[in-house]
Amino acid sequence: MKQFLGYFLGFAIFIVGIPVLMWVVSGMPTVFDIPEGRMFIGILLALSGLAISIWSIVHMRLVGKGNPFDAMGHEVAPRTKHLMTEGPYRFSRNPMLSGTYLYYIGYVVAFWSWWALLVFVAVAALMSLQVRSEEKRLEADFGEEYLEYKKRTGRFITFKR
Repeated sequence: MKQFLGYFLGFAIFIVGIPVLMWVVSGMPTVFDIPEGRMFIGILLALSGLAISIWSIVHMRLVGKGNPFDAMGHEVAPRTKHLMTEGPYRFSRNPMLSGTYLYYIGYVVAFWSWWALLVFVAVAALMSLQVRSEEKRLEADFGEEYLEYKKRTGRFITFKR
């Protein structure tokens, strides 16, 4: 039940809630208000980000047998049993969040609103605090293995390989 609740909350807040907030603060534009080119790019970015996030979640669930997400130190889903460094985690220590950021950027592009951008920046700032909290926990859980992984893999994207 705890695992279902964690995934449900994640979906409700990050996949539905934040984009709805962006839409509302942007003046609730309709599809007819958004130029086709921006709509296309926004959808492409959002779907790409969603695909990365889903790949990460599925990989974490199947291979890691859990989820890394803590809500500021409170476990909301069972934790992984070993450090994830393969699949999407080869490219980013936080591929779920990287994908989610790309998803939001798609909305920012489509809505083309300073307010939507402000929501994105606020969410990114809060999630940066969350990431730091998770990194401390991963360091405590996996020690030297995590520190080595941290050296070779970027927080959001790895440019070297």
